[in-house]
Amino acid sequence: MNSTLIASILFAALVVATLLGRSLRKRLPADHLSAESRDAVKLAVGLVATMTALLLGLLVSSAKNTYDTQRTQIIVMASKVSFLGRVLQTYGPETAEARDLIRDAAVDGLHRMWPDEPGARGELTASAPSGEGAYAALQALTPHNDFQRGLKEQAITLATDIGQIRMLMLAEAVPSLPRILLLSVGSWLVVIFLCFGLLAPPNGTTALSLATAALSVAVAIFLMIELDQPLGGMIRISSEPMNQAIKMLTGT
Repeated sequence: MNSTLIASILFAALVVATLLGRSLRKRLPADHLSAESRDAVKLAVGLVATMTALLLGLLVSSAKNTYDTQRTQIIVMASKVSFLGRVLQTYGPETAEARDLIRDAAVDGLHRMWPDEPGARGELTASAPSGEGAYAALQALTPHNDFQRGLKEQAITLATDIGQIRMLMLAEAVPSLPRILLLSVGSWLVVIFLCFGLLAPPNGTTALSLATAALSVAVAIFLMIELDQPLGGMIRISSEPMNQAIKMLTGT
């Protein structure tokens, strides 16, 4: 989802709803704006505002959980890549080919998940040729003693874990924010700002306050959608863990 476009549309819709409320205020009969009527509208708006706050909090929590989960997975994957390189270094010089293939797979994954082109979104793939070659090279190792046999088993386990994390991240790449919930929040916000425009006195102070509130809500929606896309947009997970893992592989 395009977070900037959605936030801009929401901001424009809230401003229009506020102006429409002001226009209705001028056309309604006086008894429709009596104290009793205003109290009834305030109660209704309070109910809608409460539901909106609850749903908005739920969506923000879901988006933040998505971001934190993928960040943790990347850190775990980077640590396993680093440790795999150390295990192979300990095994012996005959693992040089496997280490080179692992480094190539890590660099390829880094460029795909954090592309160099400005504005480009990261992507995940099911596998890479270098990664498959690295796994085959690990399987082809011939241990000469129990120590190397244990290191080989550990290396294969680490490589399997890395592949599983990669596939899990690929499965979780779909947006976790249902469009119907976003549409519901947007609709309720429009109703709230329509009532704000209807009840607020038409002066510069209220206009500025409502415009600021509309902008704040739009920014909140923007941040929420950005958090739901951890490998794209402005709030992107840092590539530093993978960079450090590749540096360690290069140094082995």
